[in-house]
Amino acid sequence: MALSPVRGVDRRRLIGWSVAVLAAAGLTAAAVPVVKAGLDHAGAVPAGAAPGGALGPPLRDHLVHGGWQAWFTTIPGVVGLTVALLPLAALAVWALARRRSAAGDPRAWRTSLAEVGIVYGTVPWVWLTMLPGGRAGEVAGRVSLVPLRDLHTMTAGGTRTAIVQVGGNLLVLAALGFFAPLRFAKLASVPRILALGAACSALIEVAQYALRLDRVSSVDDVLLNAAGAGLAALASRHWWRRSAGTRLTR
Repeated sequence: MALSPVRGVDRRRLIGWSVAVLAAAGLTAAAVPVVKAGLDHAGAVPAGAAPGGALGPPLRDHLVHGGWQAWFTTIPGVVGLTVALLPLAALAVWALARRRSAAGDPRAWRTSLAEVGIVYGTVPWVWLTMLPGGRAGEVAGRVSLVPLRDLHTMTAGGTRTAIVQVGGNLLVLAALGFFAPLRFAKLASVPRILALGAACSALIEVAQYALRLDRVSSVDDVLLNAAGAGLAALASRHWWRRSAGTRLTR
């Protein structure tokens, strides 16, 4: 039986869009244990907090009464804002797709979802990497250029530290790696995504050093960020390779 259109959108396109949405939700779900472990590791979740990462009274009071700075300068604040902005991100996808559909773009939903996914899935992680340490502005930038040395330190610090450091670094540019090949045909290649991830990560590390954020600018962070982008590109490879093949046969 032939596929019938669903309100002007053929079912194949609708299925592809739905799969991309589920993939984005999967990336978000993968971030949850990393963020939770990071909160525990940093002491942001008070002892005795409810299961599932519920905020205890001290942290909740800090976010409520700490002013807007608390929402932009703490891990729980940034995570809370990210969750709160999810409906706005969905609305942006809908608005962009509707505008493109009206203009006759056959890939309106896919393009719109990829664009919003790149921004929504990357900006919060980059923001977290730019949060200043306790002595920001007072100490000079620190650099670690020996490959794998910091990675060994990360994994030697226990399971929780490894989850926070390794898992978090892998997720920083994961959304970029997943959605960029879907949006930009010239980036539909794992080596290109690896190069893009390494370049973006290097810019982050340089910014951390230049702004004296009391953070270590490490080559291992670049390696992990790029690896995360590459793995995410592999996760979406089925869709962007099929899309590239379709364009070639037209």
